[in-house]
Amino acid sequence: MTSSYGSKPRHTSSSPFAPKVEAVVEVFEVGDRVCHDLYGLGVVTHLDSHAATVDFGEQSVRIKPPYAKLQHL
Repeated sequence: MTSSYGSKPRHTSSSPFAPKVEAVVEVFEVGDRVCHDLYGLGVVTHLDSHAATVDFGEQSVRIKPPYAKLQHL
């Protein structure tokens, strides 16, 4: 919901409703060592605007943002 001025409504500290939390998108670079919850350890081999390609040794997997299961090492 937006106000008449086009901005988001302010969240007051006394409100019983929590403000919406925006997802933080990790920033990866080619060569970064990463760990994935399903695939294990890997290295970022390619980046484009829609996904990161990670080599996990036996397979390469294209992972889309917000990279929920992918962490830097």
